Amino acid sequence: MVLSKSCDYGLRAALFLAASEREESFVSISEMAKALGLSFHFLTKILQTLTRKGLMVSTKGPHGGVRLARPADSINLMDIVIAIDGPRLLNECVLGLNGCSDQHPCPLHRQWVSIRSGITELFNQSTLKSVAQRIAEGSYRLIDLIEEPEKKV
Repeated sequence: MVLSKSCDYGLRAALFLAASEREESFVSISEMAKALGLSFHFLTKILQTLTRKGLMVSTKGPHGGVRLARPADSINLMDIVIAIDGPRLLNECVLGLNGCSDQHPCPLHRQWVSIRSGITELFNQSTLKSVAQRIAEGSYRLIDLIEEPEKKV
């Protein structure tokens, strides 16, 4: 995918909070890191970014952790993507070529513009709450969504 690993994990962390039955209370970062199978330190950096961008609230102390800054139905996936990766998904060349534009398209430009528009629309229309509900309805666990496929020997 065209999202960074940080963004991918940020989306998963936000979905973890949205799926939590404790949406109003703080969730320990170490608890979240363990549940998602992520490095505590890497996740902490990602959550700091989301906190600085106003999408999460954090607190320190024995009952500290993070929670969403707004209700899960008012945060869409694009909010998380822009907070972590910036607008590059919306305007970079899929091949990473400099100078790719409508006037000077790369070999995949026209197809990518269409796909990028679809991704943008999907991420703008999908709230954390709606995606978390779909995950629950599909009997997925967030940990299942981040494990790497087993290597076949």
